[in-house]
Amino acid sequence: MLAYILQVVVFQLGFLLMYELLLKKETFFTINRWYLLVTPLVSLLLPMLKFESLSALVPAESISALSQVWLPEVYIGGEPENIQQLPAVNIAQEQGLQINWWLVTYISGVALSLILLLKKYQNLNHLFRFRRISEDKELRIIEVPNSNIACTFFKTVFLGDKLSEAEKQQILSHELVHVKQKHSLDLVFFEALKILFWFNPLVYIYQSRIATLHEFIADANVVKTTTKRSYYEQLLNTAFNTQNISFINQFFNHSLIKKRIIMLQKSRSKTIAKVKYLFVLPLLFMMLTYVSCSDDREGIEKEEPIYQQLTEIKLAVQDGKELSLEEKEELFEIMKVVMDNEDRPTPPPLPPFEKSADSGDNSNAVPFAVIEEVPIFEGCEGLNSNQERKECMSSKISQFVNTNFNTNLGKELNLKGVNRVITQFRIDETGEVVDVRARASHPALQEEGIRVISELPKMQPGKQDGKEISVMYSLPIVFQMGESE
Repeated sequence: MLAYILQVVVFQLGFLLMYELLLKKETFFTINRWYLLVTPLVSLLLPMLKFESLSALVPAESISALSQVWLPEVYIGGEPENIQQLPAVNIAQEQGLQINWWLVTYISGVALSLILLLKKYQNLNHLFRFRRISEDKELRIIEVPNSNIACTFFKTVFLGDKLSEAEKQQILSHELVHVKQKHSLDLVFFEALKILFWFNPLVYIYQSRIATLHEFIADANVVKTTTKRSYYEQLLNTAFNTQNISFINQFFNHSLIKKRIIMLQKSRSKTIAKVKYLFVLPLLFMMLTYVSCSDDREGIEKEEPIYQQLTEIKLAVQDGKELSLEEKEELFEIMKVVMDNEDRPTPPPLPPFEKSADSGDNSNAVPFAVIEEVPIFEGCEGLNSNQERKECMSSKISQFVNTNFNTNLGKELNLKGVNRVITQFRIDETGEVVDVRARASHPALQEEGIRVISELPKMQPGKQDGKEISVMYSLPIVFQMGESE
């Protein structure tokens, strides 16, 4: 979520910078209005888009280099064992009520934004109580006593009774543009964005820019029917007393009067200047390329744990050879280093595997990569392919460990963060789980890992050339305390 929010802010900043540098001074007011309305929405959608054709433009090596650490093959002699890396089992320790302070902060901001909006609406609602001097289906005019206010909200125009008749007529022609073009919808749209994204300052800038643009649009329409000189005088000589309500169109906003006069004096932009809007295309292209490549990198990271990839590749390229016990321990040290590089708390060093005195005979073992029939977990008998049986076994073992692992150890041992238990076991020629070993940062976790794996039910043994064989497995168990992330 944080990555999504940062991308939205960066994209909105890019669009706003383009508007400020290239588009703001042009007199294509309608196009600019749509630009300011569409680009914040586009910024919300862009992080969700992914185009394979764009991700292909970036070399795959540069993407994988950011997310994976590939180590060279190491060939060491010795009689190998047959081992298959199972996906890690994640166990979360529940620690009672956990307060998500980020969520609390966000909801507090939303609540405060709603309160401020309701306060503004109360101020506006107070104006509706005054006398209506004109009303029809398209326009309603309300006169505000003892005021020279001039503003619009949807189809209602508020005019102070201190304004002269000439001023009222000129102002009314200006406010009618706001009514007809439904400028209030734009401002209400940004009010909604300010509630949902109250922490994003760019939303407030967007609303300010479009409010200014509304005045330019209305001024440009009014001067078509009156002289610019008289209109300037109206802007400069009339006092103003407009309330600070961000979702109404205000005629007498003194911070805008200078900009409005400057824009009125400006010559109309030449048609060729519309070419500037084409610069949005390369900007969009760069944003989409970034998002597509970012998604690819995340996909690579999530596709398979790196320590599992290393083991699978190592076994697959051995061409019938397996690792000795010393090699496996070395490989697990490599896996631990890689896991420590992930964005998680680093566990303490793991002790060596406890060696079993009654290790079974692996003389008939074959490499897992070439085994004809993998062992079958109870409930996976109806599956046809080895891959389906492997996935079913992984799922069943994960469920079993999650159900039977004693999570109370977290409190008893006062564990913090992420704790790993790396287990090994063998499914022998009869389908029994034997030679269970484990290594962990705490002896109690090590014992618990051995206990849980030893209780796995009997399975159908693996087969090669029609004969039952034994298969070695390793299973990382990730025991995560509730406060770790």
